[in-house]
Amino acid sequence: MQSPSLGQAELSAILLRLYRLSHELPIAEFQDAALQLVREALPFDSSMWGTATNTAQGIDIHTIHLHNQPEEMLSAYEEVKHLDTAAQAAGQQPRSTLAFNARDWFHGRDQAPLLEYGKRFDQANFFISSDFDPSTQLVHWVTLFRANEAARGTHQERELLALLAPHVMQALTLNRVAHLDRMESPDVGGHGSAICDQRGAIYHADEPFESLLKAAWAGWKGPRLPRDLLESFLRGHSQHRGPVAVVSVRVEQGLLFVRARPRCAVDDLTPRERTVAELVVRGSTYKEIAQMLDRSPATVRNQIRSIYDKLQITNIVGLIDALRAVAQDPLKP
Repeated sequence: MQSPSLGQAELSAILLRLYRLSHELPIAEFQDAALQLVREALPFDSSMWGTATNTAQGIDIHTIHLHNQPEEMLSAYEEVKHLDTAAQAAGQQPRSTLAFNARDWFHGRDQAPLLEYGKRFDQANFFISSDFDPSTQLVHWVTLFRANEAARGTHQERELLALLAPHVMQALTLNRVAHLDRMESPDVGGHGSAICDQRGAIYHADEPFESLLKAAWAGWKGPRLPRDLLESFLRGHSQHRGPVAVVSVRVEQGLLFVRARPRCAVDDLTPRERTVAELVVRGSTYKEIAQMLDRSPATVRNQIRSIYDKLQITNIVGLIDALRAVAQDPLKP
């Protein structure tokens, strides 16, 4: 299994398709599609693609995408990762690409369990390309596996992966940001957004998001979410309300898609008042709202008057403007 010679035109075509797919495909499909494109230039059988930090016990995986590998590969890897000198080597430089045969690299007597693990999951030959971010201490890497012992990687193939990998990683970032953009409301100002992993490491954040978090958490500088905010999300809360900012989260593909906005007057409405306000904006009459909520029209009228007082508005136009600021909240308060 050797890669065909790849001309400049063919390489350009692959990269153009890669970046087009990053904007067109949902995040659940993009990584597999990107790896299929890589396979056209550099044949391989399976892959894992993720982010990690280096520890004394081996790499600590933050996010992972497996391609043609079973989920049990990860639990099995935890037992031998301290023996994986290739992963350690790949994460020690700002950018590196390795191509090697498993028997040649893992030749130490103590690495026999790692070789057995590799046999179990058809990992005879490796390609690893990594990018280390010193600001987050995260290593973003792609590993390609070949099952055939004789299908060793060549110098030309290693150079090809070194050229492709930065584009593949950048395309993944663009795919995630495009997904985040589709979740945003384009007509609401003052909102910020970020993409994080479930350890709180921030992969992307815009300037409004960082400004809001700095205002809401004294001394916060990143590159991770504030601890109490992350813990709130991991406990299953979709929204964190503070005196300065309201931060909401949506979890997809193991990532946290996070939005932040300034706290506003609507946040002081009770759940029932928020419901009434939204029904008013949709055009429901006092009587219709009273029927839906099993209340008297007089009670509903008084609630609407209380809502207007809290929001310091006098008409439905003001109510529409006030609710627009929280239109992207995932759940009602």
